[in-house]
Amino acid sequence: MIGLVVLNVVAFLLELAQPSQGALRSFIQAWGVVPHEYIVRHDLPPTIPVPFWSTLFTSMFLHAGWMHLGGNMLYLWIFGDNLERVMGHIRFLVFYLICGVAAGLAQIVASGASNIPSLGASGAISGVLGGYLVLFPRNRVRVLTRGGITSVPAVVVLGLWIVIQLISGIGSIANTTESGGVAYMAHIGGFVAGLLLVKPMAVGRPAASTA
Repeated sequence: MIGLVVLNVVAFLLELAQPSQGALRSFIQAWGVVPHEYIVRHDLPPTIPVPFWSTLFTSMFLHAGWMHLGGNMLYLWIFGDNLERVMGHIRFLVFYLICGVAAGLAQIVASGASNIPSLGASGAISGVLGGYLVLFPRNRVRVLTRGGITSVPAVVVLGLWIVIQLISGIGSIANTTESGGVAYMAHIGGFVAGLLLVKPMAVGRPAASTA
């Protein structure tokens, strides 16, 4: 998991190293998931030196800003720890990447012919949340409320989260080809992949502590 955090930070630093806003936009357009490329089945300018479908992997390491990166890495750190202990490093990495790809595919299906790039680790991390919900529903998660920090069962926190994603995702489908924003359908796709994959990926591994 530490390796994933490092890769995300390094990729973001590479974004910051772009010499101009125009270069940054081209960089994101090239390495993010552009749904229309998957409709026409070839890379669109600006092109990349690898197959266009490679962006299903590269996009999950790109971020739109420090807050985007920091929020995603915080969620990965909080919820990924127990899953990695259950699966082991290699299985957790494979699980993470598959969830990220599933998230990208869900966004492609929902976005139709959009030329707006999708990027971020949110889809893969949504898979981590789905897996966490299956294996650790009774774990208590600390959340900030008006009354301060309180502990809430994971099933409540993550259940509410996916309901919000579903409602927002349905409302955003009509706009995905016209404007950017949060890729709710990617979140849903990653979450569903996590729900389905976590138990097969954890088979044969010792259970982690649920404390």
